[in-house]
Amino acid sequence: MTVKSYRDLKVWQMAIDIVGEIYRLTENFPKQEGFGLTSHLQRAAVSIPSNIAEGHARGSDRELAHFLAIARGSLAEVETQLIIAGRLTYLDHCGTVEPLLVRLDTLGKMM
Repeated sequence: MTVKSYRDLKVWQMAIDIVGEIYRLTENFPKQEGFGLTSHLQRAAVSIPSNIAEGHARGSDRELAHFLAIARGSLAEVETQLIIAGRLTYLDHCGTVEPLLVRLDTLGKMM
């Protein structure tokens, strides 16, 4: 199969799914976190598929590798912020955080 667009990449598709999940999870964060953890977590999550798309669109393996490295950095931010949200009891660690961390780990390996 020929990849014509970044939208054809499984890694991009999985990252997009994770963004939706992050937005759903952060809906229930305390209102005082609106400009703190909520906003930062959402922006870091959005950065993952955005950088995958940009790297692919640049058309060179070198630039793709550069933007995938940035996406991996954003992924690490999301993981860290989810762990923080779990410790602050904004999220259930075992029921919500851990399964998402496993998916993020898979995504990281795919990148």
